[in-house]
Amino acid sequence: MDPIPAVLVSKPVKTLHRPAFRFQARDKALVLGTRTLVMGVVNVTPDSFSDGGSFETPEAALRHALKLIEEGADLLDVGGESSRPGAEPVSAGTELARILPVVTGIRERSEIPISVDTYKASVASAVIEAGAEIINDISAFRFDADLPRIVCETGAGVILMHMRGTPGTMQQMPPSPDILAEIRKDLGEAVDRATEAGVPGDKILLDPGIGFGKTVQDNLKILNQLSLLHRFGLPLLLGTSRKSFLGKVLETEVSQLLFGTAASVAASVMRGAHIVRVHDVREMRQVVDVADAIMKETA
Repeated sequence: MDPIPAVLVSKPVKTLHRPAFRFQARDKALVLGTRTLVMGVVNVTPDSFSDGGSFETPEAALRHALKLIEEGADLLDVGGESSRPGAEPVSAGTELARILPVVTGIRERSEIPISVDTYKASVASAVIEAGAEIINDISAFRFDADLPRIVCETGAGVILMHMRGTPGTMQQMPPSPDILAEIRKDLGEAVDRATEAGVPGDKILLDPGIGFGKTVQDNLKILNQLSLLHRFGLPLLLGTSRKSFLGKVLETEVSQLLFGTAASVAASVMRGAHIVRVHDVREMRQVVDVADAIMKETA
């Protein structure tokens, strides 16, 4: 596919060695590229890989979301179905029961942009009606053929993430012979699906899917060569927070990965990420702000 032209901001800005974009998600417009945005993770699940059960009730999840806003999150990502390796899918009803009160509660208290981590069209429709602006689809429009229409009709923004296989099978996938070529091919097809459904380029974010069916070496290569994905002419989101590849590099448990996450977040900024998706917002806000300051001095 031909790269989609960058939707550049209207005024010249000092960027961090990455293209600048205006990302439009319903009534929210985000300028991406002048500084790195921090997306705070709000998991309303009993079985997520790093914090499963910590905020299982909508009340606890809402309190956590408001805390992340206080800590400096630029946007939030709310999820009601775990995508950890081997995870079983949940019904749309279960997913909505977990996340709809959280989305509604956030929107009643804040105008922060809300992303919802779902691949189901029915869930997306309900949460957008409740006030969410972005759909974070781990399947990149592969799992529900009706989801592109919902995104297009509502004017929502969408995050298209690369995943090898499904959450239930991704750890059994054979190693990729060339992970970067595979990501470029698969995300290219995902962008084609989006544009064919009528989703404009200024409503699309791309995520190479750290950890989703990739080896430790794959994940390190993606981080180190992230800027190659700028060829799409679309902004990039990266989620390395508490991922198992960091634990394998450091030979430690998920609960001990704060500094490993910090290093990977700094590398993400240096290699051209526009948004980083993190659990520890207060700490990663500092990492991002310092990395941005360094990059601006070398621009």
